[in-house]
Amino acid sequence: MKIDKQKFLYLISPLKINRDFYFNLSNVLKQKKVSFFQLRLKRESFKKKLLIGSKIKKICKKFDVKFLVNDDVCLAKKLNADGCHLGQNDMSVTEARKIIGNKIIGITCHNSIILAKKGLKQRVSYLAFGAFNNSTTKKIKYKASINLLKKVRKITKTPIVAIGGINSKNYKKLLLNKANFLAISGYIWKNKKLKPIDAIKKLK
Repeated sequence: MKIDKQKFLYLISPLKINRDFYFNLSNVLKQKKVSFFQLRLKRESFKKKLLIGSKIKKICKKFDVKFLVNDDVCLAKKLNADGCHLGQNDMSVTEARKIIGNKIIGITCHNSIILAKKGLKQRVSYLAFGAFNNSTTKKIKYKASINLLKKVRKITKTPIVAIGGINSKNYKKLLLNKANFLAISGYIWKNKKLKPIDAIKKLK
């Protein structure tokens, strides 16, 4: 998987998509800092996800951003997405490969080297670790450390995605310690002080 150091962001959708979202997304992707966009909708119907997903996919394509679907491999196939992200309780990587073939498949490893090694055996496209900071998006069950990043980097060149409460004050430390991509959501979409376009501009 190609790594562009300028495009170090892995952007995750808000849980609710409003009408302004598509306009804001275009403005954010225009900044050329995002490599991946993940559609993460927990409460919508499959039909609604298809509708929203097809709109977002067009915007991603326009700005050369890989479009991924969270959890739902069948939705990823239906949308012809660039790939999917799997949590530890989702379908196995082997099963997912049978459905979407040789597309991007990333997995959540929490703070575990064991889960990372398991993922590497299954030839995942990237390994996601976190949470590195407190997050407004998700309840935190697992805490990951900079030390963990260093250990993982010693055993693999597979891209690493860092997750959890990442913002303009703490992002550089993760990049300096070998995280290839930073997963962000709340800092862009739920920022009380900055509009999405202004929030992303602070990540240089």
